[in-house]
Amino acid sequence: MEQITVLLIDDHRVVRQGLRDFLELQPDIEVVGEAGSGAEGVELARELLPDVVLMDLVMPGIDGVETTRRLKAVSPSSQVIVLTSFADDDKVFPAIKAGAISYLLKDISPEDLAHAIRAACRGEAVLHPDVAAKLMQEFNTPHPNEAPVEQLTPREMDVLRLVAKGMSNKEIAETLIVSEKTVKTHISNILSKLHLADRTQVAIYALRKRLVPIDEEE
Repeated sequence: MEQITVLLIDDHRVVRQGLRDFLELQPDIEVVGEAGSGAEGVELARELLPDVVLMDLVMPGIDGVETTRRLKAVSPSSQVIVLTSFADDDKVFPAIKAGAISYLLKDISPEDLAHAIRAACRGEAVLHPDVAAKLMQEFNTPHPNEAPVEQLTPREMDVLRLVAKGMSNKEIAETLIVSEKTVKTHISNILSKLHLADRTQVAIYALRKRLVPIDEEE
């Protein structure tokens, strides 16, 4: 069984220990490191290149949003899951914009957290219901300075819609009958042209532009 490597970043030792104790019981999840500060977390991410990072937001020194931004710069393949006690707008939107794929509150059940980690490793977002509601409101807010979707090629539009449906690169490649490398290139082009940071923002963009139905069923 291929292991999902996880890095814990939280300034509370007891929280890190509780997370480690639970995650070490999961046969497919391995905690490869833990950090008590954002700066330490960025350096560990640079060294370990973990699949998933569990990120606290409120920490002394560098907060979780800036840590996420710096971490994604040194380890772009790492998926950041925000795990916090706060669902305020001034924390949710900056965290997503910084590159977090999921935003969860610390009242999450252990089983749901394990599910979120596995989903993040597949490139899928999991959001606390309160956070999802805030993002839905954001979808309906006009953004006049957004880059126009007309900049994308037809194939990039195809990829954008599939990303918005939560598909992984592998699933998109199978759907479009292309290589995963080609999918990654298309996604890179989409991010560049639309001035977006990651696939979560791509999904938000697609939903806000009504490029995919919000209530679409699989």
